[in-house]
Amino acid sequence: MFRYNVRGENIEVTEAIRDYVEKKVGKLERYFSDAPDATAHVNLKVYTEKTAKVEVTIPLPYLVLRAEETSPDLYASIDLVVDKLERQIRKFKTKINRKSRETGLNTANAAVMFNNEDEEENESELDIVRTKRLSLKPMDSEEAVLQMNMLGHNFFIFEDAETNGTSIVYRRKDGKYGLIETD
Repeated sequence: MFRYNVRGENIEVTEAIRDYVEKKVGKLERYFSDAPDATAHVNLKVYTEKTAKVEVTIPLPYLVLRAEETSPDLYASIDLVVDKLERQIRKFKTKINRKSRETGLNTANAAVMFNNEDEEENESELDIVRTKRLSLKPMDSEEAVLQMNMLGHNFFIFEDAETNGTSIVYRRKDGKYGLIETD
């Protein structure tokens, strides 16, 4: 069973907020055959621009669940974080089940942790539904950002003209840009 460590920054954690967090995050326990002995660290932040950020970290024996969401409503942020955590659990569970079937590896220690309901439903989550082929054009990172913005995408893959390596530019949550370079 989860224990809860709920902290608030710029907000008083009322009994109603604590109960809501425990009720929502507690729903994650249904994915485990034996509820793990873990502490759910929940950090609630309210900013001056009237947005609420919720961060949840749950260290488990075989994985660390972590998600954060920001929205204008604290309760909506909690709901969104729990949705993200559920997707992470289903993804990990599917990965463990698939790996044990394909390779015959003994992943029983991690697999025992999970209930086996919804296994078939989760298999289809990782299906690739579309494949794109592209030829990378040599350019610098500024041109790649312009191309990305022109296409309306959040990331853009290109060949770096200086290094001849594959690089990726992406739009960050703060509106700025990031660059990933490969060796």
